[in-house]
Amino acid sequence: MSKLKITGKELRNLGFPEGPVVSVAMKVMEKHYKHSTKEEAFKVLQGVLQAPDDYAADEVLGQIAKHLVPKETTEGAEISLNHNGIQFSVFGQEYIEEGAMHQMYQAAKLPISVAGSLMPDAHSGYGLPIGGVLATKNAVIPYGVGVDIGCRMCLSIFPMNPKELLQKEQYFAREINEATLFGSGQQFDQAANHEVMEDELFYQLPLLKSLHHKAWKQLGSSGSGNHFVEFGVIDIAEQDVELGVEAGTYVGLLSHSGSRALGANIANQYTKIAISKRKLPQEAKNLAWLMLDEADGIEYWNAMNLAGEYASACHHIIHQKIAKQLGMRPLKMVENHHNFAWKEKWENQEVIVHRKGATPAGKNVLGIIPGSMTAPGFIVKGKGEEAAVNSASHGAGRKMSRTKAIQSVTDKQFKDELQKHGVKLLGGGLDESPFAYKDIEAVMKSQKALVDVVGKFTPKIVKMDGAKHRSWTKKGREDLVGE
Repeated sequence: MSKLKITGKELRNLGFPEGPVVSVAMKVMEKHYKHSTKEEAFKVLQGVLQAPDDYAADEVLGQIAKHLVPKETTEGAEISLNHNGIQFSVFGQEYIEEGAMHQMYQAAKLPISVAGSLMPDAHSGYGLPIGGVLATKNAVIPYGVGVDIGCRMCLSIFPMNPKELLQKEQYFAREINEATLFGSGQQFDQAANHEVMEDELFYQLPLLKSLHHKAWKQLGSSGSGNHFVEFGVIDIAEQDVELGVEAGTYVGLLSHSGSRALGANIANQYTKIAISKRKLPQEAKNLAWLMLDEADGIEYWNAMNLAGEYASACHHIIHQKIAKQLGMRPLKMVENHHNFAWKEKWENQEVIVHRKGATPAGKNVLGIIPGSMTAPGFIVKGKGEEAAVNSASHGAGRKMSRTKAIQSVTDKQFKDELQKHGVKLLGGGLDESPFAYKDIEAVMKSQKALVDVVGKFTPKIVKMDGAKHRSWTKKGREDLVGE
């Protein structure tokens, strides 16, 4: 098999900016993915380009990701961090890596910080750690929100016998495959219609205007990485007032994805602007903020909210397509988002609450916290815990980087785990295997004070990005997994 060779021109055509990242990406891919095909390598690179934050802790791909974070271009006096910083609560500290703790300590020292907390699924990212919650005064941090703006969970509960998932497995698999597209850069030939695409901001802001056509073509798609659409079994032990569904067993359709290229471009542009306006110490520079009483801050806030509405529309289109094919309406739809900022009240003052990889968990607020492709997820109801800034985890959280997962998990272990739990996997690979994630049961135990569990979702048919992922054996032989 010939070794992988990538040119700078090819990387620039993928969307990589001019600069050191081009040569770094070439060296990393040709060294660590030398037996991959060019198509497989490009899919990996597109994933890093779209969401560098997700690869921050990856010992291989993190070398590329760090060069995609906007660079400091400011002149003038550096803004000093507070010496001590605000106090913040940590939930499930025994499950949180030191890198994430350090990033949260940096965020706590910002002069704009008011309150904060760290969730039990936390791990390192850029700017705020993933799983970090930070309340600020009249300021928004683009990288405190993240690249995949408005990434969300959406669950439809259908009055169906879960046995049908096994009896008509191919039927349900086909419906997922036909309802959406997976993979970085994927676009539909025929764009869906949705009122979000008529938002006036698409015609007012030059950046959004330039992204309008692509965003429309990607409307209803699901991206790559840890995004998924899956059917599973829902168990509701007793009826909850807020959920409004009788106790019983149902079929659930659960999706996880965000704002695609639209959100990524908004995040990158306004992070550059924030860094140019606020010169912070090097290790805190990605926490640069925009004030909400300045033009750039207002622009970002409006664009961020539009990206959130766009992400919601993507989910609704997927769920509507599948509901139509099933010939029934869901009894209930539950959804929540992360990678976002909200205006909320904190100790009688208005603050901006950033939840980067964290779920809103205000009093009686419903949400979904997923596990992994084999581990259960949970329908939850927030308790409004002030120590957590009314938040909870957004999932189990990674315990292995993608590269480590590929190198340490065998194909047999992966397939045996899927078989053990009776999960049919459509696409997906070792980098997203169950072994790469923390124990969701332990994570939920760490946040009993934050949420009540009102339902359980057990995945059965899981669709993820169909890109083929490599695995390495001791002999150096490579097998393709995921298709």
